[in-house]
Amino acid sequence: MTAAVPAVLCAGLTHVYRDGNTQVTALDEVDLRVEGGEAVALVGPSGAGKSTLLTLLAGLVRPTSGRIEVQGSDVRAMSERDLLRMRARDLGMVLQTPARNLVPYATARANVAFAQRFSGVSRRDRHAEAGDLLDSVGLGDQADSLAAVMSGGQQQRLALAVALAGRPAVLLADEPTSQLDRHTGDVVIALMLAARERHGTALVVVTHDHHVSDALDVEYAIHDGSLVAGSWLASAAVRAAGPGEGFGDGPADAAIKSIGDDLCAEPG
Repeated sequence: MTAAVPAVLCAGLTHVYRDGNTQVTALDEVDLRVEGGEAVALVGPSGAGKSTLLTLLAGLVRPTSGRIEVQGSDVRAMSERDLLRMRARDLGMVLQTPARNLVPYATARANVAFAQRFSGVSRRDRHAEAGDLLDSVGLGDQADSLAAVMSGGQQQRLALAVALAGRPAVLLADEPTSQLDRHTGDVVIALMLAARERHGTALVVVTHDHHVSDALDVEYAIHDGSLVAGSWLASAAVRAAGPGEGFGDGPADAAIKSIGDDLCAEPG
């Protein structure tokens, strides 16, 4: 039996850049494998290289050395045209600041439809699909509102809808809950997990929030450009909480499960 192609594969990935007269190693010989449908958290201190890794995976920056594959395709060997096609068809991205994901003067529906422009679906069908996706993120009644006038929480959910518009094989999310209150953050976590359950989307999520990392399958820590398995986010408060107080047992976690169950349910 042929082994499944991983959604993301990095081998010996190194990225070095210059900051004035100083040479900085942002990533050093990183090896990472993410299977289809797997949900991975990248944690670690600010400046450790987490966001750099996401930009390399998306082909926004070229690495110094090493190998990157997305859905079996060699990202380093791609032309700029091929990279654009990959980002349109295989990748969804959620940046830290929601507004950076959106066209501010366009409606919510138009933002989602714009993200579908390379899907090969007719304009009429894209319009219908955009409406369905906005409903799934709780923005059906805001479909004709401009992105610029939405609240931060609405923009974050719209950014996720845009990122998921093409049912990407891989979702790259950089601090997707950093500007949200806990309830809205729970909604975003549930939406990402729903995409994994419904479409097999692999999730690679940069976070400083143990509440997010605990909801995912695997946690890797990045320290000084090196990737290690671990639980850098574990705090004394979390450890002291004892059994029954981790992810999956608190009120907020029950809310995530409830939201996720609703989103994963097929329409009747």
